[in-house]
Amino acid sequence: MTENAIAVIMVFLGLFLIGGVVSLIKQGMKVGAAVCGLGAAMALFAGVMWW
Repeated sequence: MTENAIAVIMVFLGLFLIGGVVSLIKQGMKVGAAVCGLGAAMALFAGVMWW
């Protein structure tokens, strides 16, 4: 059960970071959006692979 909980947390973190990407793009901060997008992709990938 612990493995699934960590996977869910990682997916939630990835989705949260995608919201940050959208916000940063709206503010015109493209470098920050790219860094945040990379983190979101890694978190989502880790969550899916952990599952």
